[in-house]
Amino acid sequence: MESDADISTATIEAGGATIPALGFGTARMTGQECQRAVETALEMGYRHVDTAQMYDNEDAVGAAVAASDVDRHDVFVTTKLNTGNLAYEATLESTRESLDRLSLATIDLLLIHAPRSHTPLEETLRAMNELQDEGLVEHIGVSNFSVDQLETARQLSETPIVTNQVKYHPYRHQDDLLEYCVDHGICLTAYSPLAEGTVPGDDRLAAIGEAYGKSAAQVALRWLVQQPFVAAIPKASSREHIAANAAVFDFELTAEEMRAVADVGDGVWDRLAATLGLR
Repeated sequence: MESDADISTATIEAGGATIPALGFGTARMTGQECQRAVETALEMGYRHVDTAQMYDNEDAVGAAVAASDVDRHDVFVTTKLNTGNLAYEATLESTRESLDRLSLATIDLLLIHAPRSHTPLEETLRAMNELQDEGLVEHIGVSNFSVDQLETARQLSETPIVTNQVKYHPYRHQDDLLEYCVDHGICLTAYSPLAEGTVPGDDRLAAIGEAYGKSAAQVALRWLVQQPFVAAIPKASSREHIAANAAVFDFELTAEEMRAVADVGDGVWDRLAATLGLR
């Protein structure tokens, strides 16, 4: 990721999808709060918005996209199938309901929110592929899948699995999964990238950011998007935090600093850095 990029131009190419590297998460926000936050994010340059059926905010996200001056085709909207909607007919019906709530003709990226044994994965993917054939869904992916589950999904789907959305931040590493994603050209989308508010209070990360005039949160987000095939979807409700999270493309961490951020967690950075070509 080049340091002279910005939030509107930094993207990841995966399976035919062009995914903005920094997205806007909306978990646990609903109604007017969610709509205002998404409108603010779009105003500030975000072009990737993440929602889900279980968040109960698809209508607010859709209203924000409709109210924004940003052209719909410039906004990458992701939603996720509730784990109770993985059967074939439920996948088809619930996705159409999502489209209605979002007031969209097409969902840019539809994910399985989490693997569940009650429905064969092949059945869910068959329905998702059918939705793609109908033009209702552009790309598909998964969330919270292990390496083995991701491999199975890749083999079962007729179309590329473009992302696996998982919890990833300096304290929770995903070394094996990221290595697999890089090898197969899959985007790893990091949710909870600020560790549910733990990152901003980390003095070690703040110290790394001092030379750049950046906060601990900005260092953590930069660490993520500087890795190949990694996108991040931080959530924020205030205008100040939405803007701060977006300001991570005007500096670049050194290899030593990348290792130092990893060292606050449990990752084996030397092995991963070698795999990613970061040293």
